[in-house]
Amino acid sequence: MNQKTGYETMKYNRTGGSGLLLPAMSFGLWHNFGVDRPYETAREMVLTAFGSGITHFDLANNYGPPAGGAEFTFGKILKEELSAHRDELILSTKAGYGMWPGPYGDGGSRKYLMASLDQSLKRLGVDYVDIFYHHRPDPDTPLEETMGALADIVRQGKALYIGLSNYGPQALEQAAEILERLGSRCLIHQHRYSMLDRKNKCLLPVVQKKKIGTIAFCPLEQGLLTDKYLHGIPEDSRAAGRSVFLNSGNITSQYLKTAGALNELAMQRGQSLAQMALAFALKDGELTSVILGASRPGQILENLKALEKLDFSADEINRIEEILSQ
Repeated sequence: MNQKTGYETMKYNRTGGSGLLLPAMSFGLWHNFGVDRPYETAREMVLTAFGSGITHFDLANNYGPPAGGAEFTFGKILKEELSAHRDELILSTKAGYGMWPGPYGDGGSRKYLMASLDQSLKRLGVDYVDIFYHHRPDPDTPLEETMGALADIVRQGKALYIGLSNYGPQALEQAAEILERLGSRCLIHQHRYSMLDRKNKCLLPVVQKKKIGTIAFCPLEQGLLTDKYLHGIPEDSRAAGRSVFLNSGNITSQYLKTAGALNELAMQRGQSLAQMALAFALKDGELTSVILGASRPGQILENLKALEKLDFSADEINRIEEILSQ
């Protein structure tokens, strides 16, 4: 693991108005880190990412399977392989979706957030996480309660920074203002964004006004912005399985037309479709980072090559917009 080389080749961006730098590409453990996947593959992916300059690892309490599985797996890797590098890592986790039975294992209550983070810290084997997110707005809990719990978590030293995820513009601005009144701040907001799904650009005025960093999940649309489905649905792919997020119904004739045209343009740029999609997400500097997912180490290395060409000509931008509008 040549970490010196990784630091030299990675691009790091300042997170909003804070002093924290995040790698332009972070690594997410949403899929492929549960007990149903080989530990050795998980280990190699984490080490490959860190060795390539990816310092930020994104988790949540319910990532698995089972819920908590990804945190347990990462905690084992951290203990056995990366314990000497803890201060070089940014670890983030979240709470907000259903985690355990009963009325206290979901939502945004103080009870849930405090208990969930304590459980996450035990699974990860650390005293604190760098970023703790509320994973989604909870309409049944006052924002003041949720934000108060997050601010107290930072005061207690169990997290260094506060993050929010999947908030709309109005709720994000209100939450940020509550945190400011509490003497704290929202460091970063995490939301879905890709070439195929740009609706969250509506957050831009708020994050700029409040100096909040931004990080995107699903920048490759669960594999739709790769060449994986251009010639059919592979048997071992997510679309061929039982995923609730992607299935064969997503592979429409219109998708194939769009992805095929984007792939041709990517080849003209000397990139894969995935590399071009990642470069497109990062090109304007509106995102602090994008979260990569992977099922094998080679995917990480291939996707990181997108950083070698982040610029687009006016003609390329026009062509992309034309393809996406059809």
